[in-house]
Amino acid sequence: MIIEQIKSESDALFERLVSIRRHIHSNPELSFEEYNTAKFVESFLNEWGIPNQRMATTGVIGLIEGGQPGKTIALRADLDALPIIEKNNVSYKSQNEGVMHACGHDVHTTCLLGAAYILNQNRDKIKGRIKLVFQPGEEKLPGGASLLIKEGVLENPKVDMIVGQHVMPLIDVGGVGFREGLYMASTDEIYLTIKGKGGHGAMPHMGIDPITIAATLIVELQQVVSRFCPPHIPCVLSFGKIQANGATNVIPDEVYLEGTFRTLDEEWRAKAHELISNFIKSTVEARGAGCDLDIKHGYPFLKNNPELTRKCRNSALKYMGENKVEELGIWMAAEDFAWYSHQVPACFYRLGIRNTEKGIVNNVHNPQFDIDEQAIKTGAGLMAFIAMDVLEASM
Repeated sequence: MIIEQIKSESDALFERLVSIRRHIHSNPELSFEEYNTAKFVESFLNEWGIPNQRMATTGVIGLIEGGQPGKTIALRADLDALPIIEKNNVSYKSQNEGVMHACGHDVHTTCLLGAAYILNQNRDKIKGRIKLVFQPGEEKLPGGASLLIKEGVLENPKVDMIVGQHVMPLIDVGGVGFREGLYMASTDEIYLTIKGKGGHGAMPHMGIDPITIAATLIVELQQVVSRFCPPHIPCVLSFGKIQANGATNVIPDEVYLEGTFRTLDEEWRAKAHELISNFIKSTVEARGAGCDLDIKHGYPFLKNNPELTRKCRNSALKYMGENKVEELGIWMAAEDFAWYSHQVPACFYRLGIRNTEKGIVNNVHNPQFDIDEQAIKTGAGLMAFIAMDVLEASM
């Protein structure tokens, strides 16, 4: 059976895939700067005779033609790393100070390379074609997915469906998770400068204090979520950065804030932007201050096509067994894979990488994030099987 063959090939490929992952992890590159990573990916596709091309400067797109006619499925991995100083004490620690693969994109790229090798070895059995999407810039607006779509990544040949895989530190290694329908949130970025009038901390009446205005906004803006958002719509408003260059007895002229707004409903998203903007401007004005406000419209919400997700989940059940496949809940983080999900049927699923006994428990975007590398074997083999099995089921 093809399952046993794929598992055997995944086992045989495992040590090389671990080496690939460690090389990528040691040499991370920031969003839209993945020049060496792209060349590294190209070297393997060229070695294996898989036609490929560049898109969006640092994106690499490969194509595997099946031996039989059928639909086209795209498999996507992301290439970029994060501006984080790695704190792991491992042989493959980042060699680029201040840059780290703390979100598992090194794993995603490695698994897709492994799947590409396996699929290419079995291309005569494939009913259709497989587009390999090694995408830049997932971590930075406007997102590499949006750029690839504009450049025609879903055309020539036309993509009928797309599948993405992402590490999940909450799932034990050897397991995966799926969710039909709405899954991940939209993400918007809030940049705000409050302009007051600085002065002596002992005489606040002689100035306009931007710090107290900022404090009021941070607390009171939560009512946009708690009092205006319909209770059935998931929604988060958080501020993660505040800068005020005053002192114990100095009120500064300005305070700078950065935050994020996330939800899973476009109508509410638009209304919330208006509410946030109006509340900020009226509050600032009422206190005699001014402001510069910029709400950057980011990724849309991610929706998993129910039919395609069921097919992918059924493939995972065949490949892994029922006790290794779980249902996922709503996840308020965001992903630029969402851009694809608004263009073609999409499935974005999770790959377990957790191993409590080994101390591999840290979440993504953490300076001590790491994975149980056995997950690579699961990720490469499963992605290859999903592609073949879903194409078979879509005939």
